[in-house]
Amino acid sequence: MKVVNDMQITDIKENSVFGVIGVCGVNGNLIARILMDHGYKVQATDMVDKDNCRFGSSLNDYPNMEIYYGEMPEDFISSSDYIIMPTQLIESKSNLFNKVQELGVPILTVEDIFKLFEPAHPVICITGTNGKTTTTTLLKHLASDNGLKPCEHNLANMQGNLADIPPLQARLNGDLSILETGTFGFEGSLNRLITNCKADVGLITNITEDHLTNSHDFLNYAKVKGEFVELLKNKTLIVNSDDPTIMSLLKELNYVGNLITFGIDAKSFRKSVKQCFCGNDVEVCEFIAGVGKYNCVCGVSYSQPDYFATNINDEHDQFTLVCKDGKFDFKLKLKGLHNIYNSLGAIIVANQVLGMSFEDIKKSLLKFGGVSGRMQKIGVIDDKKIMIDYAHNPAGITTVLKELKNLYGTIVNVITTSSESGMIGDMEILNCSADYSDYIVPASYNAYLCAKEALEKGLFVDKIILPENMPTDEKQGTLGATVEQVLSGFNKSLEIDADLIICTGEAAFKYKDILIEKYDLE
Repeated sequence: MKVVNDMQITDIKENSVFGVIGVCGVNGNLIARILMDHGYKVQATDMVDKDNCRFGSSLNDYPNMEIYYGEMPEDFISSSDYIIMPTQLIESKSNLFNKVQELGVPILTVEDIFKLFEPAHPVICITGTNGKTTTTTLLKHLASDNGLKPCEHNLANMQGNLADIPPLQARLNGDLSILETGTFGFEGSLNRLITNCKADVGLITNITEDHLTNSHDFLNYAKVKGEFVELLKNKTLIVNSDDPTIMSLLKELNYVGNLITFGIDAKSFRKSVKQCFCGNDVEVCEFIAGVGKYNCVCGVSYSQPDYFATNINDEHDQFTLVCKDGKFDFKLKLKGLHNIYNSLGAIIVANQVLGMSFEDIKKSLLKFGGVSGRMQKIGVIDDKKIMIDYAHNPAGITTVLKELKNLYGTIVNVITTSSESGMIGDMEILNCSADYSDYIVPASYNAYLCAKEALEKGLFVDKIILPENMPTDEKQGTLGATVEQVLSGFNKSLEIDADLIICTGEAAFKYKDILIEKYDLE
């Protein structure tokens, strides 16, 4: 295996000392902990002081790691057998990089760590457009509640699916790895991620429109999920078979392996059209956005899945699971058809892969209160319930608002999104919001532009309510709205007579603590 200075590593001696530069960064933090978990001596450094080390709390469980904050001892490099440093210092051929080279100390990259240390326990990877965070968190809860210890990255306020976090997390100590493995839809991204994670089991929640641009259409986006399927061939793959895109993809790739399907029995709420890999459009009688009953001329068609949720109650938090082992009644602490889908995936993995009984799973499900930022109630103001949800694409917005409309009377949706699919996606989000909310307050700049265009066309004039301070063109990537814009939109929503105010989007999630503090919620 090559290291940066073209030396070869054939064996790492037990008494080797690893010098980690940048231990307060994501990769440096995780690599240092992996090395300690494997019994090696680690000395680490970072130019920030201890109080400003972003992920310092995750190092508290490693008291034997020598950490130098705000300094690097003179003999740090020469006393290390191997050096790990941030990629940017290597690629820029920094002075520090050159110094290590001059001293002849081998430099290891994150790719070297992937090759040196493979996961020593089962690895379960979860992907999909919507629902993967809840499914991942729920499955971790089921495992932990039944005596298993999932590997955790423990990086405060970091999403678990970013960059190299999942494959590095898989190499930490634990009984198993349950990894959220989403990407931004770029070709090759899932291939690299899943290859490095060494997945044994894969789960796909759904594939709906997201991350689309003028040069990247829906099927190209779906093909990226195909990289996940290819790497799970001859392994266990669990999929939502109510999604025609997933089943079309499996046919296109001629998937062979232990395929387990799940789905629900529900009334269709509308008809939509999705593209099939055969080139035709297939009509979907949807249960939730993008999934339901379907029949394509190419032969891809709906059939009852291996694990089937039926007898779903009106509040969508109870169901009967029908499978080869019999019928089992479940109750969730969460509500919503989308959460029944999420729970089905987790139940299958817990039972079929982790060996848990349905009775134990049933008890653990009742203790799971959900994920921060997903249909999260944060308080009540003047009898109006306040909720935030991370939903940031059309399918997510539709699913969440439809479920909330099933539970509440008058709903106000404060939109804080900036779609990854551009203004077309933002306009679709506005349209979806209009379908299932009674009033719309556009808080982000993009949402405001779409609302303004709709009003000029005479659309949604009885639903759109503009905030007092119009959003300005300020946003960072998909964040959508600034904290001032979120507060302005929320202030306006409080003037409306409603049962529920739901703030949707990444910005609503990011600034929820500010909302809670400012309005004395929770």
